[in-house]
Amino acid sequence: MNIAFTFKNFEASEHLKKYARRRMEKMGRFFGKSSGLEVGVVLTVDKFRNRCEVTVVGEGLHLNASEQSGDMYAAIDLVHDKLESQIKKHVARLKEQRREARNASVDVFTYNLEGEAEGEGVVGTNRFNPKPMHLEEAIMQLDSIGSDFLVFLNAESERVNVVYRRRNGAYGLIDPIV
Repeated sequence: MNIAFTFKNFEASEHLKKYARRRMEKMGRFFGKSSGLEVGVVLTVDKFRNRCEVTVVGEGLHLNASEQSGDMYAAIDLVHDKLESQIKKHVARLKEQRREARNASVDVFTYNLEGEAEGEGVVGTNRFNPKPMHLEEAIMQLDSIGSDFLVFLNAESERVNVVYRRRNGAYGLIDPIV
């Protein structure tokens, strides 16, 4: 976890820096020590208002929280509590998606086309559990694996869909009506 601090309109004491770093490092218990999280902390003082803004960015994660208070330590605590609740919601959502993905399975049957010679064509059965994801995520996954199509469980409609790359570079979606 990389933590970057920015101080606006004041010079931070060593005690404040240590306090803020300890509070932000506590969020690491949700992700493990080796996670590639980037945490940006902006501490600002405007007249009598102390503001703390935190952005957490990681693989499949983008969280923001902002709080203001009369005391900088209180603002840091409020932001920490807010981020902790957002992280807990995110982790619960991931667990639910994994549980749903475990229960869903798809059988793919392939066969020889009539009129083709013996030994030609593709014969076999593949079984896999499609991952529930949104269409945009499926397109990014398709680009990253370099394949021509991707079978996935649409998180919005809860149906098995196929996204594919067309010859002109655009994308197509097959959404069967059940």
